[in-house]
Amino acid sequence: MASDEGSVRVDSWIWSVRLTKTRSLAASACRAGHVRVNGERVKPAQAVRPGDEVRLRHAGRDRVVVVSRIVRKRVGAAVAAEAYVDNSPPPPPREQTVPIGLRDRGAGRPTKRDRRELERLRGL
Repeated sequence: MASDEGSVRVDSWIWSVRLTKTRSLAASACRAGHVRVNGERVKPAQAVRPGDEVRLRHAGRDRVVVVSRIVRKRVGAAVAAEAYVDNSPPPPPREQTVPIGLRDRGAGRPTKRDRRELERLRGL
């Protein structure tokens, strides 16, 4: 399941420790230049070893992790959390906004006047 020696592909490791949902998402992030290992852009087949710093830009958030264990197969969340040290900046706080311009279910199609009011509230 897990081993502490050698190296593994960066796309496989990112997927194995649950930083992305699928391995193909991890590989496409590498190809797009959103993954850096020790400050350099990498291809999906780049080897990653314990002690390497992996920077991943995914889902509008920067993740900065230091590899502590090599994981070859996808593992559970508890084991995955032990495979790296997370140095990521905290996620931005979610804005507490009240959804504006929502209509009651079953109210029917909005009239022209209703639509204009909704657009005015949304700032369009």
